Amino acid sequence: MFKSSTTAVPEGLAVPRHIAIIMDGNGRWATKRLLPRVAGHVKGVEAVRGVVEACVERGVEYLTLFAFSSENWRRPAEEVSLLMRLFVTALEREVSKMHANNIRLKVVGDLSRFDAKLQDMIAAAERRTANNSRLTVSVCANYGGRWDIMQATSKMVAANPGVTDYTEEMLAPHLAMAYAPEPDLFIRTGGEERISNFLLWQLAYSELYFTQTFWPDFTKASLDEAIGSFQNRERRFGQTGDQVAKKTNA
Repeated sequence: MFKSSTTAVPEGLAVPRHIAIIMDGNGRWATKRLLPRVAGHVKGVEAVRGVVEACVERGVEYLTLFAFSSENWRRPAEEVSLLMRLFVTALEREVSKMHANNIRLKVVGDLSRFDAKLQDMIAAAERRTANNSRLTVSVCANYGGRWDIMQATSKMVAANPGVTDYTEEMLAPHLAMAYAPEPDLFIRTGGEERISNFLLWQLAYSELYFTQTFWPDFTKASLDEAIGSFQNRERRFGQTGDQVAKKTNA
């Protein structure tokens, strides 16, 4: 379990150790081309492949992708059904490739709402890739940041009977992504500039990067632009600029 950036100051990094992405704009990409919205989601899977490859090549250790939020159930039933089928297809096609490339897959969220077949496929994929270490790809599905904090709080209270004074350190092990450090860089494609209930606890000190590029058009070069922006930020974590400079030059 990794320490929170509010309780410990992470080391300065040239390349983000953990990148989190809201993959937005699939539907608008398709609509702009007079295609059905699902065509954008299919094209978006190809973009995922490219970004996973880029993260491996650049030495990123954790990549977290917001695939389906707890609010996305409000979308038209046909689109939700197509997204579920696409999730199954992606698991069938990609898990073997990920395993062959030493990539671990984690699926994070309230999976109880998915049908039994999909739940079984997710569990099998996680087991198969559990010992891989080159890159951890986390797919957030039926996930919401508020849900995450609430489920972690419930587990924390149950694990500490009689306790009334709780700390961040007591809550952190119960968060859905306790296995990963907090994201260094958050990216949202598609032109929107909000976090949309994604990793609310974990993004406290992440560097935020927003781009007009729709997700299907997000390439390795696009990722390099985001990382370049990250490299030009001064990450202080509550310290002064002079303190950070002294550490950097030590």
